Amino acid sequence: MQTQHTIISKRELAPAVKEYMVAAPVLAKKAKAGQFIILRIAEDGERVPLTIADADATAGTITLVVQEVGKTTTEMGRLNEGDAILNLIGPLGTPSHIEKLGTVCVIGGGIGIAPIYPIAKAMRDAGNRVISIIGARSKDLLFWEDKMRAVSDKLCVTTDDGSYGVKGFVSDELRRIMEEGVTLGSVTAIGPVPMMRAVAETTRARKVPTVVSLNPIMIDGTGMCGGCRVTVGGETKFTCVDGPEFDGHLVDFAELIQRQAYYRDLEQDAADHCRLAQEHPEAGPRKKTPSAG
Repeated sequence: MQTQHTIISKRELAPAVKEYMVAAPVLAKKAKAGQFIILRIAEDGERVPLTIADADATAGTITLVVQEVGKTTTEMGRLNEGDAILNLIGPLGTPSHIEKLGTVCVIGGGIGIAPIYPIAKAMRDAGNRVISIIGARSKDLLFWEDKMRAVSDKLCVTTDDGSYGVKGFVSDELRRIMEEGVTLGSVTAIGPVPMMRAVAETTRARKVPTVVSLNPIMIDGTGMCGGCRVTVGGETKFTCVDGPEFDGHLVDFAELIQRQAYYRDLEQDAADHCRLAQEHPEAGPRKKTPSAG
């Protein structure tokens, strides 16, 4: 029986990357490009922020794409169609700024392909010519090429190892497009922090407005805990309420990378114990330690 937040469908897009269509009728009516949700799958579980990759107000569903990188996302990977997500709140965050600018470029790297999709779609609906660039380390990690092509006037695909599309990084393809003389009204990039920093540096000299979507450690999603603070233009901002999108030319990427590394050991420890518990359930529960992701 379908209930609130029931998983309607689930499929694997790439190794350790899964797509979930979830029943959330109220949220689906309000969701806009760039916004996110926070979910919890167990009473004693952590709160995990995920960008809304797609929403269907008529069907009352939202689409989430999850990369299994930590304890909770790995546990979520064991949920199946018909299971329900315990808590799901949103939409949170400031929606993407969408306007007609002429030709715009949207860039998704790795798991960032999923959240860049609704932005490309909204930019196209606003009357822009949309050039999309998607990239991954290798062909088997690429997904949603068909969906991105459907909402783009031009789609470029890159892989780091050259196993598909153009060999190289998404920032290389962006540089080539600009060197061809294409005038871009804006660039929006979502993906790993080093990728977004490279994109921002690529556009800086030409002063092309560049937006990046940040994903620091986030806890409450209300701006109260301060866990997701970032420095933008010399000012402290909170990603959950001021973002998640910011001017890429003003973000202090070095500080962001440093803060993201704070909890890496704890995340790895929690993920290792989660894997061991799955492989050896006879060992029973362990003493609880902090975790993230």
